[in-house]
Amino acid sequence: MSNVEQMFVRVVESGSFKKAAEYLKLEPSSVSRQIAALENRLQVRLLRRSTQRTTATELGQRYYERLRLIIDDQIALEEEIRSGVSRLTGKLRIAAPVDFGTKFVVPVTCQLQQLAPELSVELLLGSPFENLLENDLDVAVRIGELPDSNLIAKNLGCNERVLVGSPEYLERYGTPKSLAQLDGNNFILYSSSQARSDIEFADGSRYSHLKIKSNMTVNSVAAVRRLVLEGKGIHLGPLWVFSEDIDSGRLVRLLPDRPFRSFPVHAVYPARSYLPMKVKEFIRLLSEELKSQTT
Repeated sequence: MSNVEQMFVRVVESGSFKKAAEYLKLEPSSVSRQIAALENRLQVRLLRRSTQRTTATELGQRYYERLRLIIDDQIALEEEIRSGVSRLTGKLRIAAPVDFGTKFVVPVTCQLQQLAPELSVELLLGSPFENLLENDLDVAVRIGELPDSNLIAKNLGCNERVLVGSPEYLERYGTPKSLAQLDGNNFILYSSSQARSDIEFADGSRYSHLKIKSNMTVNSVAAVRRLVLEGKGIHLGPLWVFSEDIDSGRLVRLLPDRPFRSFPVHAVYPARSYLPMKVKEFIRLLSEELKSQTT
């Protein structure tokens, strides 16, 4: 495959001549000229150019998909020739939520590098990238229901949630034994969207968000945990954050007989004919790590 064809693939995946040029370490004008020459040679318009985003035409999309297959086949062949089944090399770019990534993804990447010393990892925590190809990401970890997209999703497990409060808080305000007794409690919230969401239980029942009262919202799991430990309120969050505190008695699990709805955890990656071994191995290890933490 020629350089200009690889250049065309990069422009489609990044959605921009400028981003493609930055990746290829070329001037945008040079990339534009070479793509124009390719279109002239094929006598076909491959790209729709605009100031916001460059997209493929119908024929351009067909051309891109076939070229992508060729590139993936070449990667697979090269990996096979290098005995890539057991040898992981290159760079692995991962996106994940900050706190979940710190707890689960960081140790998995360290484990992966122990198996493959030649593999380098770039982990982007807290980066809500929607377009993995545009941002040159190999895989992203997502928690919760996934929107419709052209990404492939691999279910890794569930994020079990618990409602917790400190003994000091419960001594002052009482320990809720039913949904009705949650009324009037102060909730420490992780996000403003949590304030607009009903509390959902595994059996399908709900506690209306209109009844939730809160004087503190902070988008840090560590900060939420500290506030709950200090008796500032109760919180509904991931079990893995509070399991040690519950076991030690520093926090109390509320409504233990009413399990809450769990959120699925997925690894998502671009739909390609060939999935690199480094991505497969990362997904396998992360799945094992989650299972070991929840069983």
